[in-house]
Amino acid sequence: MTEFDRQLQRLTDLGYPALAGLPEDDFTALLEPLRAAAGPGTPPDGGRVPFVLVVTRELVPIERTVPLTALAGRSRPGIVDRHYPEGDLARFTPTVPLPGGRAYLLRDVDRGEEFCGAVPRDALAAVAERGRTPLTIEEGVAVVTQYPELLATNRCFSLGASRCGDRRVPALWISGGAPKLGWCWEGNPHSWLGMASAGGRA
Repeated sequence: MTEFDRQLQRLTDLGYPALAGLPEDDFTALLEPLRAAAGPGTPPDGGRVPFVLVVTRELVPIERTVPLTALAGRSRPGIVDRHYPEGDLARFTPTVPLPGGRAYLLRDVDRGEEFCGAVPRDALAAVAERGRTPLTIEEGVAVVTQYPELLATNRCFSLGASRCGDRRVPALWISGGAPKLGWCWEGNPHSWLGMASAGGRA
């Protein structure tokens, strides 16, 4: 099984087709055109992976995808932090150009552990200087969905490409033995929170 097929099967096994309101064959057909751009997959190298399949919130809402995540070797479902009031997630929109369509590939993904302890706004500037892009909320959830081992103790990460016009920066970390989607202030560093980035999208 190729890495593309593994990721597609993972989404199918988690019930993404039903959540998207699509028969399984139609869901597969929607993602199949991305295969050519994926290339060969390789196991995670530290905190880095070659590509991740991303399903947008237009297809499956974030509130439905977060509970489908879990830590490596654990079964407790991911949660959305209570500090996101009802309807608040919809306000966090991309600050970077995204491919058209309801699914796409995120390429050359790095969880950004080198930025643990850095001020998020400074980490975002460093990512931009390198010609890389921060991740959106959907992309962060996609990474943990496909590679649960990338979310680890003291190796959690911010998702700086989803913002709502204030100082909050979304982030994924560990709470109670499960992934948690929360947020931190853009000027506050955390020793356990880096800044995830990618080389591009296709």
